Order: sequence, then C-alpha cells, then structure tokens
Amino acid sequence: MIGENVFVEIAAILGIATLTGIIGQKLRQPLIIMFLATGILAGPSFLGIIHSYEQIELLAHIGIALLLFIVGLKLDLNLIRTTGSVALATGLGQIVFTSLIGFVIAIAMGISYLSAAYVSVALTFSSTIIIVKLLSDKKEIDSLHGQIALGFLIVQDIAAILALVGLTTFGSSVSGEGSRYLSFLMIGAKGVGLLGAVALLMKYVIPYLTQRLAHSLELLTLSAIAWAVFLGAGSELLGFSKEVGAFLAGVSLASTPYRDSIGARLTSLRDFLLLFFFIDLGARLDWSMVGSQLGASLVFSIFVLIGNPLIVLVIMGVMGYRRRTGFLAGLTVAQISEFSLIVAALGLSIGHITKETVGLITLVGVVTIFLSTYMILYSYPLYRVLSSPLKIFEKRNPYREASIDTLTETEAVGVILVGLGNYGSGLMEHLLRRKNAVVGIDFDPGTLDKWRKRGVPVLYGDIADPEMHEQLPLEKARWVISAVRSKEMNLALIHNLKKEGYTGKVALTATNSQEAAEFEKAGANLVFRPFKDATEQAADALTYAMDFLPESVDWPVSFLELRIRTDASAAGRTIRELPLSASGISVLAVSRGGRIFYEPPPDFRIFPADRMLLMGHPDGLKDAENILNQLEMQRDMEETDRFEIAEIRVAEDSDLSGRSLAELHFRQKFGATLVGIRRGEEQITTINPAERLQGRDYLIVVGKHGAVKALQEHAPL
Repeated sequence: MIGENVFVEIAAILGIATLTGIIGQKLRQPLIIMFLATGILAGPSFLGIIHSYEQIELLAHIGIALLLFIVGLKLDLNLIRTTGSVALATGLGQIVFTSLIGFVIAIAMGISYLSAAYVSVALTFSSTIIIVKLLSDKKEIDSLHGQIALGFLIVQDIAAILALVGLTTFGSSVSGEGSRYLSFLMIGAKGVGLLGAVALLMKYVIPYLTQRLAHSLELLTLSAIAWAVFLGAGSELLGFSKEVGAFLAGVSLASTPYRDSIGARLTSLRDFLLLFFFIDLGARLDWSMVGSQLGASLVFSIFVLIGNPLIVLVIMGVMGYRRRTGFLAGLTVAQISEFSLIVAALGLSIGHITKETVGLITLVGVVTIFLSTYMILYSYPLYRVLSSPLKIFEKRNPYREASIDTLTETEAVGVILVGLGNYGSGLMEHLLRRKNAVVGIDFDPGTLDKWRKRGVPVLYGDIADPEMHEQLPLEKARWVISAVRSKEMNLALIHNLKKEGYTGKVALTATNSQEAAEFEKAGANLVFRPFKDATEQAADALTYAMDFLPESVDWPVSFLELRIRTDASAAGRTIRELPLSASGISVLAVSRGGRIFYEPPPDFRIFPADRMLLMGHPDGLKDAENILNQLEMQRDMEETDRFEIAEIRVAEDSDLSGRSLAELHFRQKFGATLVGIRRGEEQITTINPAERLQGRDYLIVVGKHGAVKALQEHAPL
C-alpha cells in the first residue's frame, strides 16, 4: 500500500523522522544523526518503506540548493580576498596528502592498485552540505574558521567534479589523449562562462530586478528560490554540481540590500527540505557487503577522523594561523561525503572496482559522518582537552590572525566588549557616543573589519576559547562586557576572568530571569536583559501610537515622533529651554512610561526616554531632531566628576576617635558619604548617627573623586 502511494510513503517517512527526532532530543543526540538513522530504518535494508527515490531525491536536491544559496547570500566578497589563499592551499594540500597517504595505506592492506586509487580519492572529499548545516546551526558559518572551511570545501567540490569528469572520460569508449584533454578544456571554458554570466547579471540585471520585486516580499522570496534552483540546474547541465550553481546564485544576491530578509524567510524551508537529503543518504547506503570490510573500514575511518584534521592543522599552522582556528577548521574534513559514494558507484558501473570496495567506502562513510558530527558539535570541549598538545602546530607569531588585531600596547582601554552582533554593535555605538575607550572582540572577520574602518581597536577572539584571555588587556580595563547570549559561554567567561585574577567589573547578557540569577550568583556586577528592556520601550511606543499619533491633514505642516536618548542634550531641560520656538516647532504631547501629557507647559521638564510629538515645517523638524538628540557635551570631563568608593583609615590619635557621626557632621565636613565601617573582624553596614568612631577603624566612603582624593591624602584622619 505504501509503495503504491507516494503521499502515504512521504507521510510515513516524516512520521518516522519525527519519532526518531523526539528520541534523539531526549537522548541529546544531533538531529542530523537521527535523520540519517531515519533513512537507514526506512530504506531497503530494514523496513523497506522508501520506494519513491526520485521524488525524495528531488526534494533533497532543492534543499541542497537552498542551503548553499543561503551560504552564498551571507558571503562577504572581501573575505574571499583575505581567506582565498589559505582556502586554496588547505583544500589542495589536504586533497594531495590525503589521497597519497590513503593510497599507501590501501596498498599496504593488499588492495589492488586501481581499487586503492578509488579508495584514496573517496577519502579526500568532505560533505559540504553536512558541514555547512552544522556550522550554521552553531552560528559559526561567519567565523574565521567557518569561512576558511567553506572555502576549502568548495575547492574540494570543484576537485570532485574534475575527478568525476576524469573517471567518466576514462571509463567511456572514447579513446585518445586529445579527446581527454578536450573534455577538460571544455569543462574549464564552461566554468569561465558561468562565472562571467553571473558577474554580468550581478552588475546590470539583478540590482534592478530585485528592486522591482521587493514591493512584494512573497514574490521576492519566490524569485530567489527560482534563481537558486535555476542556476543549480544550469550548473549541473554544464557538468558542474548543483551546489556550485546554487552557491553562485546566493553570491550574486549578497550585495543587494534584501539578502537578510530573503535568508530569514528561507531558513525554515531549507531545514525541512534538507531532512530529505539526510533520509535519502541514509536510505541509499548499501549494507550488503560491509560485513567483510569491518577491519579495513576501521583503519580508514581512523585515518579520516584523525589524519585529515592533522593535515589541515599542519598546513594552517605553517600559514600563520592559531592552533584553535586550524583545529576547528580541520574537524570539518573528518568525514567523507556523498561525492565519495558517487565516485564508488561510478567505479562499480565502469567495472573498475568490485562490490566489496563499494561496501568498504560505504562503511567508512557511515562511521565518519556519524562520529565527525559529534566532533564538530562538541568541538570546544574537545579543544579544551587537546589545547596543550596542539601547541606544536602553532607558530610563535601566528601573524595572519594577529594582523586582524588593531589594538596597540599604548591604546587606552576602559571597556572590553565581547560579541559585536546586533546587540553588541548597538552597545558599541552608545559607548563610543559617551566617549568611552572600547576594545571590540569578535570571531567574525567581516564585523571586525567594519569597526576597524571606523578606527575602533579590535581583537579577533572567541569567548569559547580558553586562551582568549591571554590576548585581552585585562590590566587596563575597568569593565568586561559580554553581549553574547549564551549561558554556558558567559559562565565560562566569568570563571576564566576570575582565574586570570581580573579585578575589574563584569557585565553579562541574559535572555531570561533564570540566567540573570545564575550570572549574579557567579559574580557578575551587572546583567543586561535586552528582551525585557525592549518590551518596556515597545509598550511605551504602542501606548503612544494608539493614543495620540495624529491623522494626516492637508496642511503644510508635518508631525515627528521623537524618542529622547539618555545622553541627549534635551534630557533634563524644560520645554522653555529647548531651542524649538525659533524654528516654529511646537510640542504637542509627551509620552512617559505609558502616561501621556498633552500640550505640556513651558516649565515641563523632559526626561531621558521620553517620546515627544513635534509639529512644524518639515525642514524645521529635521533640525529639531538633530538638536534635541545631540550628545550632551560635558563641560568638565575631568576625573573630579567621577564617583568613587574608597577605604580610609582612622589614626589611633585622631581627633575623630571617640566622636559620633552626628557630632562630626561627616557629610557636610568632608563632602563624602560614610556607607560602612570595618572594625577588626566586624563589618558595620548600617550606619547609626550615634555610632562613635574608634582609632584604627577603616571607613568605607563614597563620593566624587575630588572629595575622596582629599580624604585619602589626609589619611590616616
């Protein structure tokens, strides 16, 4: 019944995938593994549910096209120039060394020369689809190691295509060296033609077309899918893989202003369709000949799982990258890909290899895909264990990564800000606006380049890197702020800062109240709650919009809704003091904390975060917006304005000894507030005016820098 009805078959497969996914979630296993298991269960080796291979393969191919299309959408073309050389060197180096070593191992195991050649070629290719999916899920596709890995995976794909072309050419009835050379020349010409056509479309057609289609987001999304699939199909017809075409389609749209909205809408569809890729891969695994190949498959699996990452580590270490970057990038080649299975199937159809060799490659594929998935998902704990032994793969001066850093030893540092995503970049903007000396830390080279161009000192680093703290100027910083929304990473950060002996303040970003409580318990001095803060502002904006946004009127005046920034010059002033009347601007209403003040009087004082409704000429409104939210320039930025807390010792023969605080009028006399007394082992935190000071007391005082400094200079009192 199932085999006769494709719809019922798909429903059964999705049902099994859901069940295995739930089991995997309960067991904390990656979904990729469970989806591969679904394919194996539903395939001919077990339940035999899958019969409509063509339909499932079609959905899988569309999913692959969307996956590579989204990766291309996010690609920074500037990054190709910076990581292209290492991607090419690592990709080609890994292919050469893996194939040579794999060939030697195969010959040593008694495999024939031709079969050994096929096995060695199969070992060189890694799965771009699986790796990109894992890196995307871990949000590492934009990191330095993610971009390098993506680069050499594309190099591998191109090499795989050439290998398939070569095998097809040698296996066909066509003879003669000239015909073979002609085939390779034709492939090269087609590749140049494809790149040229895409480049021309990027420059002359795509910007205009996307601008027209952007009036309808649904139509823009549909056209993006069509473009990805079309270019993928065209690439395959030219003799390349659909992955290459779909990737180029994404790159062609990466420079448009609509790439983020397109990518956001396609992510869920991509994840659903990729399910069929993993199911199809699992269902097509041939288990009939694997029994006799267990020993050999174990040897080759160990070589792929350990040898391939080591090859990448060596190459990247020689090229001047840190061992952590080389290790994380190297893990992405610790498996063989679907290309390897295609190569094996092609060799069998040509008659070059036997079913036993196909079974060997299949088993190596299953083992390495399963184990490498866990290695990538748990790459950070794995690196922490192996960090010390891996030092041999790192140069004393890893100059390529060091060149990303722009912090100098003489640079002033007040705040270290870790994580420059959307929230972190917003924090950076406001901290710089308030004249703070900030150092930015991130693992995305593109983000760092943006801030570097603005003259902000930056360091390449990852909060999950246990050695990151060695690079930070902790001795200069008063605050370390993490804008990364990860509980595990933030707790690791504060733990490592304590371990390094950091004495400054720490601020962490929490996503909920439970995380905030854990951060405070761990020792965070300040916890940000971006979602909670945003909801309060959103409620104010909604109240404002519902209650007093005016309707449009046919009159030469305009209305402007303006939120007063906390550091704006208008904050704290009355309406009379605002330079608005000269421009003919009127304040119609002010919204504050959900309460609305209509036609506020001239003595009405404006507070930070107030929302003001202004009316006037459009040009005057624009000027008013700039004036009201202009940064309040401090007249006196001297250190004397800073608030400080200090500990002051009372001398044994001091005139203060034996006198009460009420008698001393401490606040009036010294200009500072007494908040505590340390008397031997006793700590007095509740200050009673009748409390009498004693010699050798330590007074905890709070006040402006000048007052505290004067007390310290006259200490002991």
